[in-house]
Amino acid sequence: MLDKENLEKIVKEFFQKMTIDGEIKILPPKDETLSIHLKVENPQILIGEKGQTLFEIQHLLKAILKRKINENFYIDLDINDYKKKKIEYLKDLARSVADEVSLTKKEKILSPMPAYERRIIHLEIASRKDVTSESIGQEPERKVVIKPYP
Repeated sequence: MLDKENLEKIVKEFFQKMTIDGEIKILPPKDETLSIHLKVENPQILIGEKGQTLFEIQHLLKAILKRKINENFYIDLDINDYKKKKIEYLKDLARSVADEVSLTKKEKILSPMPAYERRIIHLEIASRKDVTSESIGQEPERKVVIKPYP
């Protein structure tokens, strides 16, 4: 992995070329994942609808860094804690729907969501003994079903 100073230089240059001014914080690599936190004035344009622009920027940044780093690594780009808040929201959603399913004994189908969001729901449900979850449907309309445990 490149040293932190070189990583910061490349990341800052990337955002400067995009004419994005903000505070960049790069955390030490953990489990082959490079976490980059960006704080900006108007994050909406960088996050996009349902975080799509954020993931595209993350993909571009990884492609640029891949040319400099000859190791396997992942990038976790978060803008104004969008991902952190989204994860908390999804965990809360999983718990509340699971509680409802446990009480009513009727399955509940959640709205379509990308794989990484479904995974968060499944992981939250996995620790429970009263409900279970599974994914149904085809991408991009794949959904999570939360069911009472048989």
